[in-house]
Amino acid sequence: MPEQPSVILPPRSVLDAFGVSGVPEPLTGGQGRSVRVGGAVLKPAEGTEGESEWAASVLERLPRGAGFRVPRPLRSAEGDAVVDGWTAAEFLDGRPGPSRRWPGVVAAGRAFHTALRELPRPGFLDRRTHPWAVADRVAWGEEEVDVVAELAEPFARLLSLRRPVDGAVAQIVHGDLTGNVLFAPGRDPVVIDFSPYWRPPLYAEAVVIGDGLLWYEPVPGLLIGGGGDPRWRQMLIRALIFRIVALSGLVGPSWRAGEKEAARFLAATDAAERGTYEGRARP
Repeated sequence: MPEQPSVILPPRSVLDAFGVSGVPEPLTGGQGRSVRVGGAVLKPAEGTEGESEWAASVLERLPRGAGFRVPRPLRSAEGDAVVDGWTAAEFLDGRPGPSRRWPGVVAAGRAFHTALRELPRPGFLDRRTHPWAVADRVAWGEEEVDVVAELAEPFARLLSLRRPVDGAVAQIVHGDLTGNVLFAPGRDPVVIDFSPYWRPPLYAEAVVIGDGLLWYEPVPGLLIGGGGDPRWRQMLIRALIFRIVALSGLVGPSWRAGEKEAARFLAATDAAERGTYEGRARP
């Protein structure tokens, strides 16, 4: 996997603008760019112009007690969600899934997507060019790219398995739930690092299961998803395409995946094709 970028600390002027104080402490997980300062988490604003402001306004309006929690976005005294390229939100404690918490991650995602169901499609989605946005479009046949040589075989197989999906209604979804649901005893799970996409909720769930097949020890029933929806297999195929393309875009053509990384994708592709996981050189 590509190396994590070095942590950049927010300047004092940003902390003052958001009304937080303390010593910045880098947080693990995600892309390694978030820092905790007292009771707040700060990270560089992501996406295209207006995306972070849009996300803050969405999260502020979500209902309480709906089967999930989200960190409350912080604003400056002037009401800005972005200050000098930084965003801030309250810190909510919890242990990240998904190891041994697959049903909880999926359930939190379903509750979160139910709350987002009526949101209109934001225009900034069409302007995004980062590797994940490109990978999302490739997964749905809206763009074509080449991938790193080591992943070309599973990529070609997945493309050959992909078929049109009828009747799957798109909406705003969180496209990267796998490591972004936190659990605390007696509390609703916390959904963090909102990554918006305009896709069917079943696809966002398939990304979670695909990640489980790729990078976590499979558990009984991990392939079972979608509540019996006949479109589930096609969603899983797209989820694996998404990860192959995103990884290729992040590391570049000179990267060498190695046998274990390639084997992960081959085994997951086999699982998507047959509906069972038999394993292949798991690390």
